[in-house]
Amino acid sequence: MSISNITVYMPSVLTLIGIPGLESVQCWIGIPFCAIYLIAMIGNSLLLIIIKSEGSLHEPLYIFLGMLGATDIALASSIMPKMLGIFWFNMPEIYFDSCLLQMWFIHTFQCIESGILMAMALDRYVAICYPLRHAIIFTHQLVIQIGTVVVLRAAILVAPCLVLIKCRFQLYHTTVILHSYCEHMAIVKLAAANVQVNKIYGLFVAFTVAGFDLTFITLSYIQIFITVFRLPQKEARFKAFNTCIAHICVFLQFYLLAFFSFFTHRFGSHIPPYIHILFSSIYLLVPPFLNPLVYGAKTTQIRIHVVKMFCS
Repeated sequence: MSISNITVYMPSVLTLIGIPGLESVQCWIGIPFCAIYLIAMIGNSLLLIIIKSEGSLHEPLYIFLGMLGATDIALASSIMPKMLGIFWFNMPEIYFDSCLLQMWFIHTFQCIESGILMAMALDRYVAICYPLRHAIIFTHQLVIQIGTVVVLRAAILVAPCLVLIKCRFQLYHTTVILHSYCEHMAIVKLAAANVQVNKIYGLFVAFTVAGFDLTFITLSYIQIFITVFRLPQKEARFKAFNTCIAHICVFLQFYLLAFFSFFTHRFGSHIPPYIHILFSSIYLLVPPFLNPLVYGAKTTQIRIHVVKMFCS
């Protein structure tokens, strides 16, 4: 599909091209993407059902895990229906306002997920470093407050990205987005205006959220490892460390994919576009797909309840 050079005034409809350079095989790419999406939906829904139905899992760690599962469902559902419409049904058009709304949903849920991971690291830090005070500190009221702050922080930080695009840009070079979903920089690059403010604010949000959360998570786990290695018994050290393995795996896959996608979009001009778009899509789909599998495999309580559910 060729990109028009005509400047467009306030377009009402945009066109998502999908994966540039791979249009002829997008119908086949949609098959594994759909399979990953369905597994993510089933896995996270099962996780939510187990956490809600089992009273023994109404603890801060599992409540945060339920929040993570709900966020994963919302994040994957905000991109996959439209993406499959592009791949399978040749439906690339999307209303401009709907595109902005999708962008806001995607980046808000990403920020929420990062905040929940930080909250889970804090829970593990208190549980391992101050086990006798964990129940006193992490009350249900505190968990609700943390969840509320995480959601509000994400919504408030991402909202100006939407406002800056809507209010600052009127003329656009093209209505064709070289992406499979409405991503912030992909939309900003369409504008026939100075986009420096939008770029700077996008960087500010990314480094504010990821920088703060990742620093906090890293410091928490440094303290956790120091405490674990000071335990006198080998069995106690192994048990404490084993409770953190699932969290560490989830943190690593989320932030490694996030930083790769972020930096290649802004500085990877030599990387073929289809590589970037594929990794951007995988980055949004892999965490919802892997999180329930990782926690189901590594968390004994959840694994036991899953087995009981299927056996009954």
